[in-house]
Amino acid sequence: MKGNVELRCVELGEYIIANKSTVRESAKKFGISKSTVHKDVTVRLKRINPVLCAQVRQVLNINKEERHIRGGIATRNKYLMLAKKK
Repeated sequence: MKGNVELRCVELGEYIIANKSTVRESAKKFGISKSTVHKDVTVRLKRINPVLCAQVRQVLNINKEERHIRGGIATRNKYLMLAKKK
């Protein structure tokens, strides 16, 4: 996935929109770092395809608004698992 940067940016953007995925999930799927995904979909994609970039930005904003909820759920599950082991 390291070859054509423009193609990677577009594919990342389309994947994020189609799956409503986070930067972390996208990085894992494509085998690249979170920093690269973030730079691809915020900086590079803006030059390549501004419309797609705006759509990706909407998904990322929703993810940002919901991240505290996901973190709380993860913490809850962690302590539930610890309680079951006792």
